[in-house]
Amino acid sequence: MTRIKLILAYEGTDFAGWQHQANARTVQCEVEAAITKIVGERMPVQGAGRTDSGVHALGQCAHVDIPEPLASRVPWRVALNCILPRDVRVVEACVTHPHFHAQFQATSKIYAYTLWHDRGHVNPLRRRYVWDVPPLDWAAMDEAAASLVGRHDFNSFRNAGSPIGPRGTERTLMGLWREPGPSPAETIWRAQADGFLKQMVRNLVGCLVAVGKGKATPADVRLILERRDRNHGLPTAPPQGLCMERVFYPEDAPINALTDAPGDADAGLEGAAHDNDHRGRELP
Repeated sequence: MTRIKLILAYEGTDFAGWQHQANARTVQCEVEAAITKIVGERMPVQGAGRTDSGVHALGQCAHVDIPEPLASRVPWRVALNCILPRDVRVVEACVTHPHFHAQFQATSKIYAYTLWHDRGHVNPLRRRYVWDVPPLDWAAMDEAAASLVGRHDFNSFRNAGSPIGPRGTERTLMGLWREPGPSPAETIWRAQADGFLKQMVRNLVGCLVAVGKGKATPADVRLILERRDRNHGLPTAPPQGLCMERVFYPEDAPINALTDAPGDADAGLEGAAHDNDHRGRELP
C-alpha cells in the first residue's frame, strides 16, 4: 500500500460537513466514493479535521492508502477531479511517507471567517461565504481578540454538549487577526491554533461581533474566557462565513513556542507516527 496525501477544496453549502453521517451528504463520503470507482473497493480517507455543515475549505488535508502499482500509475488529482462533484476538488495529490497522518501530525490550522458589513446590500455572488453584519467597532474587537491569544482553556468557546476528548479543552491560539477582504464591504478574521474545539472559531467570531456591536466589552470577553463556561449567551457565528484555509505539518513551519502540545487529535496522539520525513512526491 502507498499513502497518498490530498489537499482538498470544497464549497460546503450543500454538505452536512466533512465526516461520514448516516443519510447525509458529506465531503468524506464523496471523496471515498470517487476513489472506490478507481480502485474497485472502498479505501478509508482520513481528514485533518471535521468541518461542520455549511463550512467551506480551501486547504483541507487528507490521506488515503492505495494498493500498488495503482497508486503510482494513476494521476490522482486529474482522475479524482473527473469523478468528484463540482463542489469538491483535489488541489494537490502526492505520494507521502507511509507514517504520515493528516490529523495526528498536524501542528496547526488556519481558519478564516468573512464578515460583510455594507448594510445597503449583500453581493449575491458572496452571500454563501459571508456573515452579514452591521458596521462594527474594529478597535474594540481587536482588543478583545488580543486577550484570547495564547494558551488557554477554551471551554467557553466550544459547542455546547459536544464531547471532550483526551486533550481536554486547552488549546494554543497563536493568532487571531483581521485583514481586508476581497471587496471593501468585507473583513476577514483569521485564527491559527494548534487545534480547535467543535465550533470554536464560530464562537470566537460570534463573541467578537457582539463586542463590535457594543453588546459586550473586551473585559466581558476576558471574563467569559476565565469562567470556562459555555453558557454566556453570546452568539455563535453562522457556518457559511467560515473556511478552513490551511493545515500545517512539521516540515511546513515550526509551531509557535507558546505551545507544548503539538498536533490536533482529540482522539489522542498515541497512534501518531513520530517520523516527520514525509515530504511528498507530487503526482501528475
